[in-house]
Formats: sequence, C-alpha cells, structure tokens
Amino acid sequence: MRMREVRTDELILLQDIERAAGWCFRDIGMPEIADDEPLPLDELARYRQAGLAWVAVDGADRPVGYLVAEHVDGNLHVEQVSVHPDSARRGIGRALIDGLAERAAAEGIPALTLTTFADVPWNAPYYARCGFRPLDDRLLGPGLRDIRARETGHGLDRWPRVAMLRAVAAQA
Repeated sequence: MRMREVRTDELILLQDIERAAGWCFRDIGMPEIADDEPLPLDELARYRQAGLAWVAVDGADRPVGYLVAEHVDGNLHVEQVSVHPDSARRGIGRALIDGLAERAAAEGIPALTLTTFADVPWNAPYYARCGFRPLDDRLLGPGLRDIRARETGHGLDRWPRVAMLRAVAAQA
C-alpha cells in the first residue's frame, strides 16, 4: 500500500470509506455509531488544506483508507482513521498511524493522541497494539478535554471512551 496526501477530488471517497467502515458497529449493538454521518466535506477539506490528511491507495491509486489529524496540546491528534472493510486486516490503519508518527518525529512533536471506544476490539485494544496507552482523564490537556466534552455532547459516552497517547521518538 502506498500512502500520500489526499487530493481535493477524493474527499467524497473518504466519506464513503468512513460509512463503510462504520457498518461493523451495527454487528456489536452500536447502530447509532454505524448510522452516524461521516466528517463533512468542508471539515475534510480543512484537514487537507492544513496538510493533515492522508490516504492509503490501492494499485489503481484509489483510496482504501484515510487518516486526518490536528494539532492538540502540542501533539498530533488522530481525529479519524478509517479503512474500507474490503481492505481491512492488511495493516493499512497501522501504516497510516505509523506514517503520522514519522511525521511527528520529524517535526519534533512528542506524541500522537486519539480518543476511542474502550471496549470495541478494533478500537482501544487495536490502538494498544499500535503502541498507544490509555491516559488518565485527570491528565488530559485542555484540547483533549474539549474533544472529550464534544464527544459527550454528541452522545458518544453512552459507551465507555478513552483517550490514548503514543510517544514518538525524536529523529536525529
């Protein structure tokens, strides 16, 4: 899989990937998550314009997974990472996260953060295998606290949530 920055004409494909990736939540009793709308096109465009949106592409250069991030509390925060189910279980999500970690290291950014469902197998347990560790809510910076508050307002705390951090080794 090759990784590259997202092109403007691909933003709608990112929404399709996120919708498809969300369907698996229906199978574990979280239909509200499966039915949740993907990030709006204008928001995806903002990530792309900031240089914080990447895709994994297949041999035909068509996106099969994507990651968008933002700067939060001095770290790079994974806002969304999704892989189309037809391309799942091939290391694409991990490759996107590792690519973000390499960028963070090159820029002297100390860590990656994200928020996720604590008990969904392809969420917190998966991210733990990718090098993330849970953060105590009392240790969250103001940016992560704001993100968690927005998630609560959106009803995501109906299921246990966790903020996680992955330290990034600085490049010499």
